Amino acid sequence: MTLNQLSRGQRMPRSERRAQLLEAAQAVFVAQGYHAAAMDEIADRAGVSKPVLYQHFPGKLDLYLALLDTHCESLEKLVRAALAQPDATSGRAKVEATVGAYFDFVTREDAAFRMIFESDLTSVPQVRARLDSLEMACAEAIGEVIVAEAGLSEEPALLLGTALAGMAQVTARHWLAQSAVISKAEATDLISHLAWRGMGSIPRAGQ
Repeated sequence: MTLNQLSRGQRMPRSERRAQLLEAAQAVFVAQGYHAAAMDEIADRAGVSKPVLYQHFPGKLDLYLALLDTHCESLEKLVRAALAQPDATSGRAKVEATVGAYFDFVTREDAAFRMIFESDLTSVPQVRARLDSLEMACAEAIGEVIVAEAGLSEEPALLLGTALAGMAQVTARHWLAQSAVISKAEATDLISHLAWRGMGSIPRAGQ
């Protein structure tokens, strides 16, 4: 008996049902993209009827936004946790930890990164606002470290924070697409070394 057969018709606590529906929607959105995904397919994957699905989420966009909120929060927490690691005491170590956070995110089994970095819905205002907010939050967190380590003012540090976040996510996705030919540790070290060398050559404030 399949999971769908087991879950169909069973009453579940609302929070558990919601989590089940989001898990099913995640798999469909990643595989099909937003526009090709169908509520019928999501309901079937979750093992519920469409009315049950609509009881929890009025529409497909509501499902997508709920997942996007979760993934954006997850990535921001990863970046902030990386920057706050007790053993990341030097600027170089903080950069490496930050790059590593993006590599960790793209290797998650649920492929959540595709909904953030490869979304086919970026023209929708609600999606765009969430992605912009995430980008700014990560850039600001990284920028705060750059201010402390390099002595730069806030605006240049924010620009560099944006650049580091962009470099980390692009290279992490490229590394994954190339079937991780080199190890994650080696890839993280290469990118963080490049980033830190570049930042180290920038004159400090007042110089």
